[in-house]
Amino acid sequence: MPHIAIPSQLPGIVGLMATKPQSGHQLSALAEQLLRGDSPLSHGERELIAAYVSSLNGTRFCTSSHSAAAAHTLGGDYPTVEAVKHDLATAPVSEKLRALLRLAGKVQASGLAVTAEDIEAARSLGADDETIHDTVLIAAAFCMFNRYVDGLAAITPEDPALYDKIGEMLAAKGYANLSG
Repeated sequence: MPHIAIPSQLPGIVGLMATKPQSGHQLSALAEQLLRGDSPLSHGERELIAAYVSSLNGTRFCTSSHSAAAAHTLGGDYPTVEAVKHDLATAPVSEKLRALLRLAGKVQASGLAVTAEDIEAARSLGADDETIHDTVLIAAAFCMFNRYVDGLAAITPEDPALYDKIGEMLAAKGYANLSG
């Protein structure tokens, strides 16, 4: 049960953003920029970073919805999304993306956990400053989004089919109008 009243029993972060539309609009605009704005990372790679960080944080709503969005954005590739969350070391992703996901995992643990070696590992595989910047910012933002959802005990449905629909909608329409 949510810790605050949620309008219309909307699930996850959408319900929380609807309780305070002014900040909700800013949060949805931030998600739109991070996950769909200009970046050397593809939409699918950015959704995968969001899903991975959310998984590490144990935030079921965000993990499920961004896993589905990543899969839809990556052409329906649910097995790769699941592999990344369950065993990054053997997941079928490029070495560059694996290094970026490791970097995101370091950010999830603590920004101070990121080392020069982590950055160099990503650079040696072709990541430029903008790619590294975007990876770190997405990871940091999803720590905030995850804590918002969990800290207010947002409505978290159980039905996997619902998350697939949410992911399909996010992949197609984005985040700009989530707050209503």
